[in-house]
Amino acid sequence: MGLLRIMLPPKLQLLAVLTFGVAVLFLENQIQKLEESRGKLERAIARHEVREIEQRHTIDGPRQDATVDEDDDVVIIYNRVPKTASTSFTNIAYDLCAKNKYHVLHINTTKNNPVMSLQDQVRFVKNVTSWKEMKPGFYHGHISYLDFAKFGVKKKPIYINVIRDPIERLVSYYYFLRFGDDYRPGLRRRKQGDKKTFDECVAAGGSDCAPEKLWLQIPFFCGHSSECWNVGSRWALEQAKYNLINEFFLVGVTEELEDFIMLLEATLPRFFRGATELYRTGKKSHLRKTTEKKLPTKETIAKLQQSEIWKMENEFYEFALEQFQFVRAHAVREKDGELYILTQNFFYEKIYPKSN
Repeated sequence: MGLLRIMLPPKLQLLAVLTFGVAVLFLENQIQKLEESRGKLERAIARHEVREIEQRHTIDGPRQDATVDEDDDVVIIYNRVPKTASTSFTNIAYDLCAKNKYHVLHINTTKNNPVMSLQDQVRFVKNVTSWKEMKPGFYHGHISYLDFAKFGVKKKPIYINVIRDPIERLVSYYYFLRFGDDYRPGLRRRKQGDKKTFDECVAAGGSDCAPEKLWLQIPFFCGHSSECWNVGSRWALEQAKYNLINEFFLVGVTEELEDFIMLLEATLPRFFRGATELYRTGKKSHLRKTTEKKLPTKETIAKLQQSEIWKMENEFYEFALEQFQFVRAHAVREKDGELYILTQNFFYEKIYPKSN
């Protein structure tokens, strides 16, 4: 453009700049259309795959309830929190589903909205509980906890999840929106082109790094109540804790993901048989690293930690971590630097009446 300013008169320079601007807008519009077309194609392929599975089950004949293995009626929901190593973990489920004979389904909500409308809640609960062709099933998606008991369901799904240190999660998400990751490196992200570091954002009081952006893991566990999404709600924090203990089968932490996978393999082998070895040796065990990520300074961290929102999210994280470590301590033993799952440690005796 510097050469154009030397060689062209002002009017032609202006025309050249306008032409360039129009060309850029046109290209961005075409990219957006391609993304929309790709999304439509993915949904069409997904619908086709579902029809194929349902037709295959119809040809094979309906399963008789009397002969259905109890494990075949199990549904797991992984309502994954963004930027907590959820892609790495989910890809293990995809790698194992054919071998272990279960279905994996991604819950893709419009604009990744974690809150479903009431009518969609009804549809989702009905699908998950009555869709026999997809059982056993592993559902995953960025959705907040949904209480199936509210809809009169007798057998609820098994909820699992993974959470992360709240500041580390926010930093990862901040750079992910700007630079993407190594999973889909060619995809244009929402904040692409913004070169401001996380430290600079916090120093300037930017909205993308504000303490309010930390408020995510609590509402994901709290659920679909309006109070869950009121930033800084003490009620939401307590409800999230209650659900973690009473409604979730197991909640791990990103920093100890391998131990989380080991416990799942020991307790839910129908789904996770072979998962630990796959995580240790597979190429996907550390998939999806955010690129261009710069660790925040101590000053930045200290500034965020002054917020009441951080204190609440951190309280929830430490609560989850303590519970996970409690479960692990009663399930495994360490030997030579390796963890081993304990064998059955209970038995039955004094069984009456005595049989002849």
